[in-house]
Amino acid sequence: MLIGDIRIENNVFLAPMAGITDMAFRLLCKEKGCGLLYTEMVSAKGMHFNDRKSKFLTNTDKAEMPVALQIFGCDPTIMADIARKLDKTDVSIIDINMGCPTQKITKNGEGAALMKNPKLVADIVKNVSNATSKPVTVKIRKGWNDSINAVEIAKIAEDSGAKAVAVHGRTREQFYSGDADWGIISDIKNAISIPVIGNGDIIKPEDAEKMIDETGCDAVMIGRGAQGNPWIFSRTVEYLKSGK
Repeated sequence: MLIGDIRIENNVFLAPMAGITDMAFRLLCKEKGCGLLYTEMVSAKGMHFNDRKSKFLTNTDKAEMPVALQIFGCDPTIMADIARKLDKTDVSIIDINMGCPTQKITKNGEGAALMKNPKLVADIVKNVSNATSKPVTVKIRKGWNDSINAVEIAKIAEDSGAKAVAVHGRTREQFYSGDADWGIISDIKNAISIPVIGNGDIIKPEDAEKMIDETGCDAVMIGRGAQGNPWIFSRTVEYLKSGK
């Protein structure tokens, strides 16, 4: 499949997970057949001010390509500046985090808190897209709370230049509890024309097939199901291809 002009070998992706998807883990998942890897989320502001830890998180290896580097922030100017700098690196895709539910991120208006501010979402995606030649994608949630607005945000992202949208079928209030709502993934797939990546509750190959069948999503993104189990990628790719 294609995201922008980036060709991806298969449609089984590794979700970005803070403290987990470091380079060592990404390389292991790549070895086991993962189609697209995502880095841990990196603070755009930290990169802007040359924070050593933030810079370390941006390290990638040619062996893991294609790789999406996920940034988070709420200042369109700073995020565009980082996109310009990343344009000169080997990173394949720039992903914008609009789904992190943790308090230390959302209290600053970043991560999932961006879903409460559609105008700011448009400004960020537009500025980042205009600052780089690399495909820009976004990762969102179902909504902040019971006010579900994922379809609205996905449309804004597409109109502002995003080349794909990943959606986790839980609200910010849910964090990682309860069941993911795959119906919202289907709603978004029916509302936009760019690729839609489904995320939430994929812990075995059969789950991936079920999500694709039920939602029509173009790719699946595996997060917690890959922890301690990188083989889930080779098993899922084979199952989607052959049924075995």
